[in-house]
Amino acid sequence: MNKIQKSYYALGTIINLTLFGNPETYMLENTNRLIKYYEDLFTVNSTTSEVMSINQAAGVKPVSVSDATYNIVKKSIILSQENFGFNSLIGPLVKLWRIGFGDAQVPTKAQIQKYLTLIDPQAATFNDEDQSIYLKNPAMELDLGAIAKGYIADRIKDYWSAWGKQAGIIDLGGNILFMGASPLHQDHLWSIGIRDPQNPSGKPIAAVRFKACSAGTSGIYERHLDSGSKSYHHILDPQTGYPHDNNLASVTVLSKLSFDGEVETTRLFFADQPIADWGNNSSDLYGAIFVTLDKKIILQKLPPQAITLLDDQYELITF
Repeated sequence: MNKIQKSYYALGTIINLTLFGNPETYMLENTNRLIKYYEDLFTVNSTTSEVMSINQAAGVKPVSVSDATYNIVKKSIILSQENFGFNSLIGPLVKLWRIGFGDAQVPTKAQIQKYLTLIDPQAATFNDEDQSIYLKNPAMELDLGAIAKGYIADRIKDYWSAWGKQAGIIDLGGNILFMGASPLHQDHLWSIGIRDPQNPSGKPIAAVRFKACSAGTSGIYERHLDSGSKSYHHILDPQTGYPHDNNLASVTVLSKLSFDGEVETTRLFFADQPIADWGNNSSDLYGAIFVTLDKKIILQKLPPQAITLLDDQYELITF
């Protein structure tokens, strides 16, 4: 089967797009334009984006936005108000810590308490009539970084399906969506690597063979701040203001929709362990893979035969 593959820079990372069958190059070029369209709406790195127009009007007035922006922001506010760890208003706290940047710092307790007042999701409202978003308190900020890639990946899949494409790989800098039956293997399953969260090289510790799905991961390996004898990862707890402290190094969720996978990795990471009835009421949540700091790999809703251990230092456990 033929394929075309191209890489682009967008969303602050390298994007890898692969289409199988008999695709045309313009399909990937148009896909990149679609990514740029959403990036221009959602980014907080441009003062002219719609999300930034909401932030700039915090404490002043509601802002009406486009269908796409309203859709994802409304979802993000509703999810944030559930208080399970996800918080799309956490931007001010992230900027306070600056983990991953040269001027990163450990804030004082007083600073953290002050900034916790700026990330209250109950102070964010939406109005379906005029598709407006309002952040009630000055200095509040939306940041869709935790879910934007998932949302965009799903829209790319919709776009490719509209072209009649049957198989492809959408890799938005680590958030990967596998579309259709894999043409790379006789069993038509895709191969998904689970990386070692404690190894900077990112070598895989396990490989999962699975049907078409999204594979999204929340992990502590991306950014760190070392201060004194302590190391702080970048996943901040909106309840405490500090990096969330548990025995998990990463959680990977396999799901039908990439957006759902982004949300559920956060839910499971902040639950600190598998949730007993997680995914039982949704056929679109296929399973989860937990990697612990003490070198265990825990499978939930996935059969052991779906995974191959690549590092004998790790122990495989089925929940």
